[in-house]
Amino acid sequence: MKFLDQAKIYVRSGNGGAGCVSFRREKFIEYGGPDGGDGGRGGDVWIEAVEGLNTLIDYRYQQHFKAKTGGHGMGQNRHGADGEDVVLKVPVGTQVLDEDKETLIADLAKAGDRVLLAKGGNGGFGNAHFKSSVNQAPRRANPGLEGEERVFWLRLKLIADAGLIGLPNAGKSTFLRAVSAATPKVADYPFTTLFPHLGVVTVGESERFVIADIPGLIEGAAEGQGLGTRFLGHIERCAALVHLIDGTEEKVGEAYRIVRRELEAYGAGLEDKPEIVALNKIDALDAETLKKRKAALKRACGKPVYPVSGVSGAGVKDVLAALAGFVRARRAGAAPAAPDADKEGWTP
Repeated sequence: MKFLDQAKIYVRSGNGGAGCVSFRREKFIEYGGPDGGDGGRGGDVWIEAVEGLNTLIDYRYQQHFKAKTGGHGMGQNRHGADGEDVVLKVPVGTQVLDEDKETLIADLAKAGDRVLLAKGGNGGFGNAHFKSSVNQAPRRANPGLEGEERVFWLRLKLIADAGLIGLPNAGKSTFLRAVSAATPKVADYPFTTLFPHLGVVTVGESERFVIADIPGLIEGAAEGQGLGTRFLGHIERCAALVHLIDGTEEKVGEAYRIVRRELEAYGAGLEDKPEIVALNKIDALDAETLKKRKAALKRACGKPVYPVSGVSGAGVKDVLAALAGFVRARRAGAAPAAPDADKEGWTP
């Protein structure tokens, strides 16, 4: 299934049904009178977050949604039926933006969240509504009110507890394969990941969290270079970030700074999120080179550095243990403790 995280939709709620002008005419009934019914309400347009969806691809092929018009009133005081509503089902994490793509209308962050996008028009009154002691035979009825017509943008931000960031070919997809059952494409050329992937990580016997792998960033991504920063929105909700650095690169410090500059340019609080720095592909380094690269990266980031290998699995448990601490703290609403990358032998 093709991944789509942004879509434009046009919605229109239903018009209200018209009221009816009618008079009672029956044999042997001495006094007649107005008996025109009211029109029904037009249908509403709702949007609802549901489980089981992870893309907005349904709104690639259909963008126009219109609710039904309310039924018209009829004689014998029969009211028109309400128009049928339209419910748009979207993945959890979808945001609804106004036509300007900046004004946030709704954020559907959990399954079952439901928001009214366009309200149906009220039905018109029939002539029975207007009868009184001084107007016993009204010959007027109201038309139904018009429905609303709106344009919205849908933007999907995946619900993930942790995010993988780094330059292209830093080994993010390989790392995701190593820690979960996800199967993103892995190859020896840049930008093998063209859209985000999610994986469920199990720590210990019962603790689970979701980790997101997004396409790699390059220098100038904030200005549209490479794939740009569009996919960074999928890690805005994360409790922590895992920043993978390719250990086979000579300038590991510069590789770290490039990605950090793009995070700062993007904003949205990503530069302030807890970060776990991991030196990847250590299986391809000798002991002396590993020591030098780790020291250079630590000087650049000023944080503990975790040596890992997505291929051999070395150091992966330590990263997951530190990551689980951040996720656990976010779920409990507490401030997470700083991890210690140099602590050996600790397992969740």
